[in-house]
Amino acid sequence: MSDLVLVTDEGTVRIVRMNRPEKKNALTMAMYDAMADAIETAGNSGVRCLLIAGQPAAFCAGNDIGDFLAAAGAGGALGQPILRFLYALARCEIPLVAAVCGNAIGVGTTMLMHCDHVVAANDARFATPFVSLGLVPEAASSLIAPRLMGPARAFSLLVMGHPLTAHEAKAAGILNTVVAPDAVEAEAMKAAAEIAALPPQAVAASRRLMRGAPDEIVARIDAEAVEFKARLQSAEAQAAFMAFMTRKR
Repeated sequence: MSDLVLVTDEGTVRIVRMNRPEKKNALTMAMYDAMADAIETAGNSGVRCLLIAGQPAAFCAGNDIGDFLAAAGAGGALGQPILRFLYALARCEIPLVAAVCGNAIGVGTTMLMHCDHVVAANDARFATPFVSLGLVPEAASSLIAPRLMGPARAFSLLVMGHPLTAHEAKAAGILNTVVAPDAVEAEAMKAAAEIAALPPQAVAASRRLMRGAPDEIVARIDAEAVEFKARLQSAEAQAAFMAFMTRKR
């Protein structure tokens, strides 16, 4: 597995940690594959809860733009590793907990909508700047977010790109708990251990009843990917990415 994603099992809790702090955990295709693999194999390893974490200064800055554009240029649109990761989240039958410190940008925010319990630092920030790049939301967030927080707040987040503070994200239903930055990991691990200690079959059955079949989520991921591919070829997106890459230099 990539050293940019660290996977450790602590008892029946699997910790999947994004480990690229110098790039604020911007995700590469290799990182997506490693994270997907960690989720997909958890059920065969006696794992009862998955904990997704980042670094103290940043949870996830979204896609590594250079890596993403290279994959898109090769005809991959969203990129197969990204789709694999999103499918893994949607189809995961093991409870998902997230520990969020710092910024959660793009997929750093939308992946949280698939989690069952999210703990965030009180200075965490959540933003989805898809439309400002000429693109559309992903990870089935166009379906989940309006259900979670209502159409008005979802539009503000996903289309207008207005960021949320930790307390605003909690009020919107994205988070469960807001704590001081130095307490995030311990609080998330406490929740994961509590979930892992419950009767696993009862947890799985209850979770299936609450979530329903993943088919609708997977279908929306696919629909977003089709639109995403079309948008990548648009003049709007090409101009936005050119401006972004020029600014980065």
